[in-house]
Amino acid sequence: MHGHHLILGQVADFITGEILIETHDERYRQRIARLLVDQEGYSKEEIRPRKNLVITAGKKRAIIKIDFVISVAGLVGMIIKYGPGSLVTRQRPALAASRLLTGYLIPVVVVTNGEDANVLNGSHGKLMSVGLDSIPSRQKLLSIIDNHDLQPISKERAVLESRIVYTFEVDGACPCDNTICHLPEFGSQQSAADWRRRLETDE
Repeated sequence: MHGHHLILGQVADFITGEILIETHDERYRQRIARLLVDQEGYSKEEIRPRKNLVITAGKKRAIIKIDFVISVAGLVGMIIKYGPGSLVTRQRPALAASRLLTGYLIPVVVVTNGEDANVLNGSHGKLMSVGLDSIPSRQKLLSIIDNHDLQPISKERAVLESRIVYTFEVDGACPCDNTICHLPEFGSQQSAADWRRRLETDE
């Protein structure tokens, strides 16, 4: 077992070629990756899988992963957050995470369990469409970006959104979920900004 996941072997990541541990969840992620390239017209270079994101809540901090970050025309236009089970409960933390990745509101946020998907407007969180086949194509995403107000995220709002992500993704996570990395609390070692710089260098 890998945490609470049944190990099925190994699989080469469709986007990067990296060898990953194959689980049922990873199979769904690989299907989504293929959908983005084969059906929706994105190049592999425009898709960033397993993007690390440092989140904080008071003195607490951790690293979570964003399953897919999609950039077109030099801008992050969409993120996709995968998780088994209910999509509705995953919408708010996914929106909050999207507001920590860049200095602006990312236009499209997708939550999916591999069988279904909810496509959300990144500005106000309203449901845009339902279904894996409704994930915006590259051409559609370019159009959305052109008509989207890339509003900046204030520091105060970023603090609030980070707490929301931490509550859902870390405090509410299964104890055996090994996709989350807990970091030392503030004041004990490095700051969250230091960790972000290290992660960007390592990646």
